[in-house]
Amino acid sequence: MSGQFSEEKKGNNPILHSLLIIIKKGLKIFIIVAVISLSLFDISGAIPEKEEKKEAKPIVITSDKLSADNIKHTALFEGNVIAKTEDMTIYSDRMMVYYTENGDKMDRIESSGNVKVLKGERTIVSKEATYYAEEEKVIFTGDPQAWEGDNKVTGTVITYFIKDERSIVENSKVVIINKKGKETKK
Repeated sequence: MSGQFSEEKKGNNPILHSLLIIIKKGLKIFIIVAVISLSLFDISGAIPEKEEKKEAKPIVITSDKLSADNIKHTALFEGNVIAKTEDMTIYSDRMMVYYTENGDKMDRIESSGNVKVLKGERTIVSKEATYYAEEEKVIFTGDPQAWEGDNKVTGTVITYFIKDERSIVENSKVVIINKKGKETKK
């Protein structure tokens, strides 16, 4: 069992402590909602002033199943995973959240299986995606494809730098639909 949901191992993580209480009460849980305050996928385009501290925004993650491990500092969401921020939604079959030892910060999130990210008119799909909190970037792999309106970009790897609002696409193919509806391939 590797210490999962063990009372003496719960530490100061309020999310895992709440889950432990719910499980101890014997409630049957089909969907678990976890609110994690962090700045995952804050793709607002606004770059804060150097002196200002960026305010963490909540993320609500729902799934069919959640397995938390306080020893490994992970939370695994499985089945119909949906992560929502105020301006973006992420879908996947599986999402592993890695957090720091004291549980106050998230290190990275690995999503796999039918990954789909929606933000405004932008859509990105891939087989896998990894978000790195420290670098504020997302790397999409496994046949990644991105759309904005009718325009499409594909490649072997798409790296999106959130705060800079820029991307790097390896082995890219771009399809741009001009205003007359004609397709232009690059």
